[in-house]
Formats: sequence, C-alpha cells, structure tokens
Amino acid sequence: MLRDITLGQYFPGNTPLHRADPRTKILLILAIIVALFACDGALPYALLAVYIFGLVALSRLRLRMVLRGLKPLLFLIAFTAVLNLFLTPGDDVLWRAGAVSVTMTGVHKAALLVARLVLLIVGTSLLTYTTSPIQLTDGFERLFSPLKRLRLPIHELAMMMSLALRFIPTLVEETDKIMRAQRARGADFDSGNLLHRARALLPILVPLFVSSFRRAEELATAMECRLYRGDVGRTRMRQLKFGRDDMICAISAALFLGGAAALQLVF
Repeated sequence: MLRDITLGQYFPGNTPLHRADPRTKILLILAIIVALFACDGALPYALLAVYIFGLVALSRLRLRMVLRGLKPLLFLIAFTAVLNLFLTPGDDVLWRAGAVSVTMTGVHKAALLVARLVLLIVGTSLLTYTTSPIQLTDGFERLFSPLKRLRLPIHELAMMMSLALRFIPTLVEETDKIMRAQRARGADFDSGNLLHRARALLPILVPLFVSSFRRAEELATAMECRLYRGDVGRTRMRQLKFGRDDMICAISAALFLGGAAALQLVF
C-alpha cells in the first residue's frame, strides 16, 4: 500500500507539459479544480476526463502508475460514495429496506462524487509528476510575489510547501523500512480488525518521528552551511519565461474548460 503513494514524486521528462512554465501549470491545476467543482453534469465531466487523461498521455506518464496513486484513497472514495448513495433523499426510490433507501438522485450524486475525486486526484498529481520541487518553489514564489507587499513571507511559504512535497516519498520509504524491520521481529500489521491494525501501527510512529526530526535537523544544518538566508539577495540560475509550450497549455485549457462550462450551461 505504501509503495502506491505517488504524491510528491517527480518523474523527469521532455514533454510539452514538463517544459511548460511552473506558473502555467499551477494556474492550469487551479482552473481544473474550479471546473470540477463548478460542473455537475455527465457531459461536462466526460469532457474534463478526456482533457485530464489527455494531459496524462501528453506527459508520457504510464496510466497504470497514475491510477496506482488512487489506491491509498480508495477507502475514502468508496466511503463517501456509499454515504451519498444511501443518505441522499429523493422521490425516485430504486430500493428500500426499512429506513435505508437508494434513490436515483443518490446514485447520480455518488457517481458524480467518485468522478470528481478521481479526476481531482489525477489532475492535481500532474503538477508534482511533471514539475521538480525547485521549479515549484520558483513558480509559487513568482506567482504570489505581489502578496509580499502585504508583508507575507511568500518565499518561506513556497519553500516549506516544496520541501513538504519533496519529503513525502522519503517518509513513505522510511515507513516501509520500519514496517519491514518490525515484521522481521514478529510484528503483525495485517491480521485482526480495524482497531487492532490501528494499534499495531502505533509502534511505528516513534521511530518515524525520530527519523523525521533527524532529517529536518540535517536539512537545516545543510541550509545554514550554504548560507541560506531566504530570498534576500537571492538570484536564480534558471529564469522563468513563458514560451510556446505555455501557449499550447493555455489554448487547450481554454478550449476544454470552456467547452465544459458551455455544456454545463446548456444541459
């Protein structure tokens, strides 16, 4: 299960999506999120699905790998779908057993929620799949630089976010190592009910927290040794520039997201 967590991982490539400016990709993901929550019809979601999985194909990422990232969240997706399926009231009852009933409205709402969560996870994951942590930091800092006039620590916030994304795969790998070491000493994480499994995971937390604090201290020491002082007097080796790939992303986003909005208004 832990190996299926792909959030925060970066897969190098030379595709138009990889070469696009990180600011373009951030705005693109924000537009996709807004479109997913603004639309509630089958046709708009079908068009959004074509667009998002088209981006996956454009980035040359393996579809199996992208869908594998959904595996750790399947329980959450299924749980929310079941809640909406059985707890949504309506007059068009399809099945009833005492106080519990399934309506056509509930089926539509559950299917819509599943599609929304799947497309949301796949779409937002593309940002980290195709953008390195350094590019993410530069993109967020440049994009939200006007907020510096309000004395907000934009550089520090962007750095914290990129470091958090960067260390998600590291922490997952560290957790997997700790679990394998404890299994070799007789620990059992797979048998018993849900409460028993949760209690069995408690001994993992202490060494994981110790390892996390040790890594954080080593990172802070390394940054101090390199005279890191935030964005004061800081220069960048690579300057962000909008190019042809950004134009391609912008045009495709305008066509598909605009088409989804038009289908939402018509139907």
